[in-house]
Amino acid sequence: MEYRMVIMYVEIGCFVTCLCGWILVCSTLPTEYWTFSEVGTLVMTTGNYYSNLWRDCVSDNTGVSDCKEYPSMLALPVYLHALRALAICAVITGFFGGVLTLIGMKCTKIGGSEIINSRVAFSGGITYLVSGFCGMITYSWWANRVVTQFVDPNYMDQKFELGAAVFIGWGGSILLLSGGTVLTYFSGKEGLPSRATKAGFLCYCPHQADIHAPAALIQSDTSATTVLFRREESNNQRDNKDCSHPELGYLRMS
Repeated sequence: MEYRMVIMYVEIGCFVTCLCGWILVCSTLPTEYWTFSEVGTLVMTTGNYYSNLWRDCVSDNTGVSDCKEYPSMLALPVYLHALRALAICAVITGFFGGVLTLIGMKCTKIGGSEIINSRVAFSGGITYLVSGFCGMITYSWWANRVVTQFVDPNYMDQKFELGAAVFIGWGGSILLLSGGTVLTYFSGKEGLPSRATKAGFLCYCPHQADIHAPAALIQSDTSATTVLFRREESNNQRDNKDCSHPELGYLRMS
């Protein structure tokens, strides 16, 4: 299987992984079960309290439930505003990460040339990473406050436990980070050349038998042109710090 085909399958796998993670993160926002608490010792008087970033809800054992939005946005604590902003950023950046990845994938053939596709896919991977970090910070911050209040003996208000939405959000964030990392690595490796290549030179270490050869014609793997390798490098080439070894020659990429 050729290298291009392998990269194409890797991009598809990363896209599907990140898309699943983004869907999981989005599914937690309207869910009320970020925290829950059960109050009451008798079966007939048991009440369940649960809440998320937007509202508080209560239900009893008869199935009757009622939810109430937070009464004032300006009266909310600062951490809740920050968590809302991070959650929304996770959703928005994940959406644009999917758009960029779709454009830059090799199988879609939308972005244009191979190098442009790789750079667009690299941007999509970075956007997915931002989405994953925003989601991970949101759920970890929320969980830290809930656990801290629960184990604090001096906390006299009602104590809550972690709900299912937090664990789902953690799973979605991990998928976003994993897929974004792999996608960024492979697309960046192909779309972002090294400093030496970008400057127009490639280092080449000949075999011992070729050191005294005056010249050799070498076909470049990254360019359709044939480049000339010479052992006698110029003064300007000797200043190249990436190819400072005495046994190294230079490939001029024209």
